[in-house]
Amino acid sequence: MIGPIFQRETAVLPRRPRHFAARVVFLVMVFAIISTTWLLLAGVQPVQNAGDLARFGVLIFQLIAPFQLFVLMFLGALAGVTAVSHEKDKQTLTLLLMTSLSNSEVVLGKVGSGLLWAFNAMLSVAPILFLPCLLGGVSLEQAASAALITASTIILTCSLGATVAFWREKTFQAIAVTLLSVAIWLAAGEAIRFGSVPGISSQASTVISPASSLISPIRAIWQVAQPIPRSTANSPFGVWEQALLSSSVLLCGAVLLMGLSILRLRVWNPNRERRKVSAEYSDELAVAEPTLEAVGAQAAPAGRTIKSWKSRDPRSMWSNPILWREMRTWAYGKKVLIIRVAYLILAACVAFGLFQIARNDAGLMADRGYQEQLVAPSVTVLAPLVVFSLILINALAVNSVTNERDAGALDLLLVTEITSVDFIFGKILGVLYVMKEMVLVPILMLFIPWFYGGLSTENLIFSIIALLVMDIFVCMLGIHCGMIYYQSRAAIGTSLGTVFFLFLGVATCMLIMLMFRGSFGRQLAPFLMIILGGGTGLYLAIGNRNPSPAITLTSFLLPFLTFFAITSFILRDQELTVFSTVVVSYAFATAAMLIPALSEFEFAFGRGKMQQEE
Repeated sequence: MIGPIFQRETAVLPRRPRHFAARVVFLVMVFAIISTTWLLLAGVQPVQNAGDLARFGVLIFQLIAPFQLFVLMFLGALAGVTAVSHEKDKQTLTLLLMTSLSNSEVVLGKVGSGLLWAFNAMLSVAPILFLPCLLGGVSLEQAASAALITASTIILTCSLGATVAFWREKTFQAIAVTLLSVAIWLAAGEAIRFGSVPGISSQASTVISPASSLISPIRAIWQVAQPIPRSTANSPFGVWEQALLSSSVLLCGAVLLMGLSILRLRVWNPNRERRKVSAEYSDELAVAEPTLEAVGAQAAPAGRTIKSWKSRDPRSMWSNPILWREMRTWAYGKKVLIIRVAYLILAACVAFGLFQIARNDAGLMADRGYQEQLVAPSVTVLAPLVVFSLILINALAVNSVTNERDAGALDLLLVTEITSVDFIFGKILGVLYVMKEMVLVPILMLFIPWFYGGLSTENLIFSIIALLVMDIFVCMLGIHCGMIYYQSRAAIGTSLGTVFFLFLGVATCMLIMLMFRGSFGRQLAPFLMIILGGGTGLYLAIGNRNPSPAITLTSFLLPFLTFFAITSFILRDQELTVFSTVVVSYAFATAAMLIPALSEFEFAFGRGKMQQEE
C-alpha cells in the first residue's frame, strides 16, 4: 500500500453514500447522451442495415470519449486540490507532518485519495465506452486506447492539483492556479495544432504522432476516435501507437510533479509567510519622561524603551466592513496578482487569435463569413475564455464564504451588528471587484469582432448584458453553496461542478444539434431526458438543503430555457429571443438564491450537517 493516508481513504470511501451516487449520476449522464443521439438519428433517417449502426457507433464514440475526458480531467484536478486544501483549511496538515510519516507517504497518499474519486467515476462508465464496439465502426483497440489516455490525464491533473495545493496556502489560489495551468496547457496544444507556435510545425512528429497530439490529451483522444486510423505500417505498436506515446508523456509529467511535491513538501509547509509586526522594544536609550502608560505597563529591559503596541495607525472603515475588507485588504493573499497576470497572458493569446480571424476574414465577416457557419470561428476562440472566467469567479465566491467558516471568523461575524444585506452584497461586490479582470476582459474582447464587422451593435449590447448577468449568477451560486454546505470540500465541489456541468452540457447539446439540425419541437422530445436529468441534478445541488418554491421552479425551468436558447441560437436570426431567454432565466435563478439569503441569513452549522458530509 502507498501509506496509512491512502489506506484510510480506501476504507472510508465505500461507506459514504456519495461514493455510489457519483457512479450512478455519471453513468446516467452518458447513457442520456447515447439515448438522445439515437432518438435524433432515428427521427432524421431510418436505420436499415449494419452500416447505419456502424456510423452511429462511430458518432457515439466521438461524443462519449471527449465528454468523458473533459469531465474526468476536471474531476481529477479538483479532487487533487481539495484533498490537500481540506487538510490545510482544517489545519491538520501540520499535524501530519509532525508524525513519522515520510514525505512520499503524505504526497502519494493524498494524490491516491484524489484518484480514487476520479477512477471511481471512470470505471463506472467504462462498459459504455466499449459499447460502440458492438455496433461496429469502432475497434476494441480504439476504445482501450481512449481509456488509457483518459486514465493518464486523470493522474496528471490530480498530481498537478495536489502539487499546487501543497505549494499555495489559500484554497482559491490553489484552485485558480490549477485551472489556469490546465487552460494554458490545453491552449498550447491547440496553438501547436494550428501552427501558431514558432519553430513547431503542426505536422511535426517525433516518430509517428504530431506534437499537438503528444501534448494535448484532447487532440490525442480525437485522433484515436477517428474511424480510420492513420497508417501505422512503420510502427510495431499498430493502433496503440498514439495511446502509448501520449500516455507516456502524460505519466512522465505526473511523476515529475509528484517528485517535486515530495522534495518540497516540508519546505512549503507549514507556510513561512508571516505578517511583519513592529518590535515591542526599541534599542534607543530612554530619554523621555515616563507616562502613565509606561508606569502602569510592565518594566522594559534596561536601556530599552517600550514602543506602541500598534503596528500601524488604524484605517478608516466603510459602513459595510465586509465590502471594505474585500476591496481594501489582501483578503485572499497577494499571490492573487500571479493569477491575474496568468489570466491576462491567456487573454492576450485569445485576443491574438481573434485578431488573426478578423484580419483573415475582414471582408467576409459581414457578408457571408459569419452567415455560412453555424458557430463563428471567433465564438469558438472566445467561448472557452468566457467559461473559464465564470469558473474562476465562482471559485472565489464559494471560497469567500468557506474561508470565513474554516478560519472560525464566521461565528464572530454572525454575533456582530452586520446584517444579511451587508454580508451578501459585500461578498458579491467584493468578489466581482477582486475578479474585475475576469469580468471586464471578456467584455472588451467582444469589441474586436464588432470593430471588424462580425458583430452588430445590437448584438454587442446583448452580449455585454448577458455576460454581466452570468457573472452575477455564478457569483451568487458560489455564495449560496458556501452558505448551505457545512463542509468546505462539499461546497467547493458542488459549486464548481454545477458551473462546469452547466456549460459542458450546453456544449454537448450544441454539438449534437449541429449534427441533427431541426426545429425546437422536433428536438424537444429526444432532449427531454437530458432536460429532466439536468433539472433534478440542479435541484439536488442548490435546493435540497433549503428547499423553496422559487428554487424548485428555477431548478427545473433553467435547463428547459437554456435548451430553448440553444435551439434558437442554432436556427439563427433570433438574437433577441436568445438574449431575453438567457437574461430572464438566469436573473430569476439569481433572485431565487439571493432573496432567501437576504431574508433568512442561515448557514449550515453542525445542526445542518448531512451524513454524507462526515
